[in-house]
Amino acid sequence: MLCCKRSPIIACLLLLAFWCYSTFAVAATIKIGEINPLSGRLAKQGLEIHQGVEVAVAEVNETGGLEGRRVELISRDDQSQPDVAISRAEELCGWKKVLALTGGYVDSLVGPISEVAKKYQVPYVASASLQKELTQRDNPYFFRVSTLQGFVAPICSILSDHVHPQRLAILHAATPGSTEFARDLRSCLQSRGIAVMLMEKFRPGTHDFTPLIAKLASMNVDVIVSGGFFADHLLLLRQLKENRVNPKAYIGPFGIAYESFIGEMGDDAEYLYSTCAWNPGITQPGTEAASKDFVKRFRSMFHREPNTTNMHGYTSTRAVLTAMQNVLHQKKPLTGPNISQSLAELDLVLPMERVAFDKHGDPRHYQHLVVQIQKGKFEVVYPPERTTASAIYPMPTWSQRK
Repeated sequence: MLCCKRSPIIACLLLLAFWCYSTFAVAATIKIGEINPLSGRLAKQGLEIHQGVEVAVAEVNETGGLEGRRVELISRDDQSQPDVAISRAEELCGWKKVLALTGGYVDSLVGPISEVAKKYQVPYVASASLQKELTQRDNPYFFRVSTLQGFVAPICSILSDHVHPQRLAILHAATPGSTEFARDLRSCLQSRGIAVMLMEKFRPGTHDFTPLIAKLASMNVDVIVSGGFFADHLLLLRQLKENRVNPKAYIGPFGIAYESFIGEMGDDAEYLYSTCAWNPGITQPGTEAASKDFVKRFRSMFHREPNTTNMHGYTSTRAVLTAMQNVLHQKKPLTGPNISQSLAELDLVLPMERVAFDKHGDPRHYQHLVVQIQKGKFEVVYPPERTTASAIYPMPTWSQRK
């Protein structure tokens, strides 16, 4: 009988203990969200961003979390569709109550997410965003670690200072970012006395560049800058070779500076130019040890070499986590306005860049290097203070290559 009377008391005590433990566990966890295209046409790039995000979260948790609190990452797939991206952002901000967002690939997906983040006052640091319009809106909760000028400036400089093309063509995909890149590059070159003979757009995923190649050949173009993407470069270059069109230089800022591109093109990738913010052999001076640690952790988690897209995911997430750490260190609550203010004041040196944001949320120091593929490796050929090899210009014709 005595045992039976005590049972409700014991049950209540157990329930109270469980409630206290659960409350502590929730309080001890800091939730951040990420939204990436993990399926659909952008799944490859979205997965690469996601992997970089995971490395940053694993790194902070392995070193004790944020002030002893574990970081919980809640990942969602936007399926490469803007309407799905909005839905996922509503879920994470409104229901899951994440304290910040990271990730994101291409502006058609990043833009809608940033508007939802603003609605809920949830800071969002995008991993891959270029469209200038997004940071011209009044949104104190939106930041990004990349910017279009980081691509335009080094390409404009190497062309005007070293290459001096006589017949330059700028090709671009019919996307906002690529179109803005082409316009800004043309404007920069014209300001330095370099004329652009042809500026032509094409649809991403074009199946035949032959008509465009005929136009390039008729103009005897000596330098081609193409704002296409991975698959566009593969097809365009193969058709240039088939039609025996031999530019003196081919520059593709998006999609070429990847080991997978060299794997696809083989020897035909030799002498091509691209741009790169980071790769395992290219890092900000003074960050060599941090870069090696990232590579080591990435290899252990995913069993392959990381690339620049992985590093973009890592960088945006490290920015979020460092801003949170600073808020906690100042004994302030982790609220959206406090985290946003901390991001605005951030000054953090990472392998890809020194992360500091201007008043619009754009990065102040994001800058690519111009690289050229030489003997299957990416060699830095611009700027002069970072070069690892001299640029080979003009590149040999297709028939001259072994």
